[in-house]
Amino acid sequence: MNTSNRIATLAIVLSLTGGIAEQASAAALPRATPESVGLSSDRLKRLDDRIDAAIRDGRSAGAVVVIARKGRLAYEKAYGNADINSHQPMRTDQYFRLYSMTKPVTAVALLSLFEQGKFQLSDPLSKYLPEFAHVQVYVGEGNDGQPQYAAPKRPITIEDVFRHTAGFVYGVFGDTAVDRAYRTAQIDYGHSESVGDMTHHMASMPLVAQPGTQWIYSYAADVQAYLVEYFSGLPFETYVRQTILDPLNMHDTVFGVPSDRSDRFATLYSPNPQGGLVVIPGGANYERFTAHPFGGAGLSGTPDDYLRFAQMLLDGGTLEGHRILSRKTVEMMSSDHLGTISTPWQGYGFGLGVGVLKDPVAYGQLGSPGQFGWSGYATTTVIIDPKESMVAMYFEQVLPEDFGLLSDWTNLVYQSIAD
Repeated sequence: MNTSNRIATLAIVLSLTGGIAEQASAAALPRATPESVGLSSDRLKRLDDRIDAAIRDGRSAGAVVVIARKGRLAYEKAYGNADINSHQPMRTDQYFRLYSMTKPVTAVALLSLFEQGKFQLSDPLSKYLPEFAHVQVYVGEGNDGQPQYAAPKRPITIEDVFRHTAGFVYGVFGDTAVDRAYRTAQIDYGHSESVGDMTHHMASMPLVAQPGTQWIYSYAADVQAYLVEYFSGLPFETYVRQTILDPLNMHDTVFGVPSDRSDRFATLYSPNPQGGLVVIPGGANYERFTAHPFGGAGLSGTPDDYLRFAQMLLDGGTLEGHRILSRKTVEMMSSDHLGTISTPWQGYGFGLGVGVLKDPVAYGQLGSPGQFGWSGYATTTVIIDPKESMVAMYFEQVLPEDFGLLSDWTNLVYQSIAD
């Protein structure tokens, strides 16, 4: 499978003006001036300059930035265009395809069932999904070039499923026998019919590593979503709506691209090798998630809606009197669960469905130990920082994820903190 095909598969799995437009939208939080919550307006202009430059350079079509601190919305701006060809200005109430920013929502849904006593993190996955009782582990190739397998040294636990240490894969980041098996079996968001269908097919695949030994990004969040269905007795999307979205007044959060809201979506782009951006035809088929909801990708929504979700986590599981999780559950969710298991990023760990910054110095980026969040494949991200009482979010629609731009943006957010 060539690189462009892998990007397309993961996308399923998953005027050049610097002018700023602001719209009157239903605020997720009370509004405040930057200075009143300890941010510097002068220093925030550096953030504006960086995004404006990305738009002028053809690296971005447009973006929305949201920063809330101390429970108040201090910075919400739209830059550039939602669609380049029509010169449609970006709006703060634009819809964005969230891709992997779906994962923290899925984790919260499953943790709400943990709070109901439905399971323990140490429980074997096979206790509830017996098809995983006989999985094998890929251990390399023999002298004849054929893949070799062995029995797991311990069962996959539900904690492994939360923290990406089960041994599952995405099938697009590597080329092991396991990756190839996933691709041959068409285990992906373009072919699987549901989280149950995907999970059952994954149970027939070998693991790429012994459970609990390696952090490997994978379809684990979709197994989480199927566990939500198993423990709740409800379709995944129904449970998410009833337990999270409706209580938090996240009525602009949907799966996929519903036809009655499609005109509110920013256009999805990819970099043009000759410079600038090109439209991804059909929006990478993201609308498939409307009829086929998944746990690892598929949600869409507005920045204000996701701010409500993020602020709920920052506030210890509650927002406006609606408690979604207990404070102690959020603390456990946002703690590093990997220990000595490494991620691809030095100083960065992983909790229960969210990434966790352990050491900003080792990571090489401004931030706070204990900040958590995750990003999406079309260059969206959320930072939830309990130490600074801050939520910061960036949204655009360029795929694959522009890690360099997000790194610059993160540093510019943190350098704007004045006290």
